[in-house]
Amino acid sequence: MNDTMIGIDLAKNVFQIHAASMTGDLLFRKKIRRPQFLQFMASQPAALVIMEACGSAHYWARELVNAGHEVKLIAPQYVRPFVKRQKNDAADAEAIVIAARQPEMRFVTPKAEDQQARTVLYRCRDRLVHQRTELVNALRSTLYEFGLVVPKGMTHLKRLEEMVDDESVRLPTLVRQECRDLLEQIDAQSRRITEKTRAMVRLSQESGVAQRLETMPGVGPLTALAVEAFAPAMETFRCGRDFAAWLGLVPKQFSSGGKEKLGRVSKAGQADIRRLLIIGAMSRVGWAGRKPPVPGSWLARMIACKPRMLVAIALANKMARTIWAMLTKHENYRDPVLAVAG
Repeated sequence: MNDTMIGIDLAKNVFQIHAASMTGDLLFRKKIRRPQFLQFMASQPAALVIMEACGSAHYWARELVNAGHEVKLIAPQYVRPFVKRQKNDAADAEAIVIAARQPEMRFVTPKAEDQQARTVLYRCRDRLVHQRTELVNALRSTLYEFGLVVPKGMTHLKRLEEMVDDESVRLPTLVRQECRDLLEQIDAQSRRITEKTRAMVRLSQESGVAQRLETMPGVGPLTALAVEAFAPAMETFRCGRDFAAWLGLVPKQFSSGGKEKLGRVSKAGQADIRRLLIIGAMSRVGWAGRKPPVPGSWLARMIACKPRMLVAIALANKMARTIWAMLTKHENYRDPVLAVAG
């Protein structure tokens, strides 16, 4: 068992190290530059190394594990309350060690290299989508300045192209040229998004976990890959509700004096998976108008008496719990209505 705890405040070039015993007695403090950092840590006896889950933390966690250490990551917001008075690198490293000694502390699971690579691919595609949206909004606002109004959404892009190409539409030559340049940029971004999407679909087809998740209605390749990339092992959660809380899909609590008072969903969790689950839930709720759910089922009862957006959030919560059950039990999705009927 490790009897030394080493807190490391990561940075680009200079790392601050704070080593203490498990009882909190200071062993040493050291400031070391990046080229010597890994060599110094490899020369130390096996210890419990604690770092904040920030930029490069997952990389250094893998390197330090290879050097023989046990590594744990802490979310920065859990370290901040333990910083004493002045904030500096030494105080931050000490606060990391103090926070890690708390018996109820929650840790972040370090990502494997393949898992982190999937997060990079997902974020690259997400960034391209945001950039394309920005370009479309710039095109819409430019045309709006000249009296041409088009609703929001990519579904109206064809209409924007027709306006720009229609010579009967009164637009200054310079504006028309700029609009065509924006359309070319949008088209280039769309092609890149398509390439990223195809790469993600291929990865999901190669993954048994993603294939299992896709058996659930409302979960497609992107959602399945996001769960695999961003979520830790489901065994780290005690139950499905804990996973839903980690995603921010449970209500805020304002309870006091033994009286329970709940508010809106906290949104204090993993935003990427939460957004995709809500989108998938909204698609299922939307389909209910054309293909009604089984009478008497949970979804049918909710749609009958609750607003659709509220139903979608509740369904996303239910989907998160089901994902936890599927991955911990290694089973494909089973429709609860059909299971009861059978």
